[in-house]
Amino acid sequence: MADRLLTVDEAAERLGTSARFPRRLIEERRITFVKVGRHVRIPASALDAYVAANTVQPRGVRTLRGVA
Repeated sequence: MADRLLTVDEAAERLGTSARFPRRLIEERRITFVKVGRHVRIPASALDAYVAANTVQPRGVRTLRGVA
């Protein structure tokens, strides 16, 4: 099955942002996109890859120095 193509508004909703953010990602070429005529679509897999690449993992538990 082919990857679902999302509109900018659908991508923004999926990211929990305004439509301006995915448009900026497209303008800066920081995310894969597809041009269909004059329309822009973002593959769902590209959005998933962007989120995975920008996910920051926690460092772990920090302890206070000198406290036993």
